[in-house]
Amino acid sequence: MIEKEALEYLSELAQEAASKKIIKTEAGIEYSIDGQGDLTQLRPSNGVRNALALHTLSGVVDYVKNNAERQTARLILHIVNETHVELLNSLDQYDNRETLIKSDAIVPDISFDNFIAAEQLIIILQSQFVNTSDREILMKVLGNLKEENVKNASDDGVSQAVTVKTGVASAGDVRVPNPVELQPYRTFAEIEQPTSKFIFRMHDGMRGALIESDGGYWRNDAIQRIKEYFEKELKTEIGSKYIRIIA
Repeated sequence: MIEKEALEYLSELAQEAASKKIIKTEAGIEYSIDGQGDLTQLRPSNGVRNALALHTLSGVVDYVKNNAERQTARLILHIVNETHVELLNSLDQYDNRETLIKSDAIVPDISFDNFIAAEQLIIILQSQFVNTSDREILMKVLGNLKEENVKNASDDGVSQAVTVKTGVASAGDVRVPNPVELQPYRTFAEIEQPTSKFIFRMHDGMRGALIESDGGYWRNDAIQRIKEYFEKELKTEIGSKYIRIIA
């Protein structure tokens, strides 16, 4: 049985709807008039309800090149950030803009700025970073560390020198470069991963940390590389003004 409060709520909705009227101008534009005489233009959406969900740049290119659904449209390729790209239709008569595709890069969640166990940091460097010379140096240092090496580390505030095992029964001092230049997987796989600088620090307990030190400039680099990728792959479509890139 419907409660009294529910009946009152439905009654209020009915009264509100009855007080509104829809008028249509000669130009075909519809307005809603409420009980106070205020006009609100109705802007129905004629686009797709749900944009296609992709995770690659190549998928966006394939859609643009083989698209038969919007051949008469002027499309916009919006590079929102280093991990998100949207393909948009042109404005309709109601100033709505249809979103055709949303592509989100699949990237690992890398633990920056936190001190973690050396063994875990080695795994992260191997699996979530591009192979570079600085990455190899860090892995060599981390792979040959012992607890007493970290406690006896030489630290001038900029770089650290730790003693690592260099042979079966020998040891040597290795100065860890700072900052180090690394390429984590942080954007779409189709482009070269941006290089950025990190401060590498060691603490007691066999723990190390990578602290980002480029002020986030790598994001601008990634966005520019995504734009260049699309400019190369969609050269014909851009030349014919079928599509425009915004970054």
